[in-house]
Amino acid sequence: MHIEPGLIAPAKLLFAAAAATAVLACYVPRLLKQPALALRTLLAALFFSVFMQIFHLKAGPSELHFLGAIPLYLSFGFVPTLLGLALGLLLQGLVFEPQDLVHLAVNSLSLMLPLMLMHYGLARRLLGDKDKPIGVATLVKLDAVFYSGVVAMVGFWLALGQTQTAFADWAGFAAAYLPWLIVEPLFTLAILWLLRPAGALRRFALARLCFDFSLTSRAAQA
Repeated sequence: MHIEPGLIAPAKLLFAAAAATAVLACYVPRLLKQPALALRTLLAALFFSVFMQIFHLKAGPSELHFLGAIPLYLSFGFVPTLLGLALGLLLQGLVFEPQDLVHLAVNSLSLMLPLMLMHYGLARRLLGDKDKPIGVATLVKLDAVFYSGVVAMVGFWLALGQTQTAFADWAGFAAAYLPWLIVEPLFTLAILWLLRPAGALRRFALARLCFDFSLTSRAAQA
């Protein structure tokens, strides 16, 4: 989902920076009202950075990463994950990939907008029934919407690029994410199992600050 440096013209980078700033400005104030969200945002950013460093592979005009967005979303909540994605990219750029900082806004939008689409367009409906267990089918749907959004965003940035990118290259990048529709739901189920009602983490007050148990409380039924 990374857009390589030099592909986007400076004027378009300014547009991306303005758009990313507007998105963040809508949600950052919530951290001031709920301090627990700030802690969860930091944890989401840290785990997201670790996920990206664990696995990353060149795929066509971009890169294939293990993003772990849905496990983060279900563990920490929507706002911490949304902000954590951007903060995690900043952390990765500062520590591991300084050349990516020029496209920080572009890459942040490529993740934040799909997460917003998934949250407002699907997750609130699928996860709204607290009596319905979170099963594999639900997780696959969430992953499918999110990763489809990521692939579409990469295509959008490539279309705005200063150099022409072949459709086959973008299609190859899109196909590279298909295996994650199998791998990530299984990983998510493992995370939900760790955060289940009978899990040891429930005994600690700090864990209640770190994780959003409103969704993971249904993991034992999945």
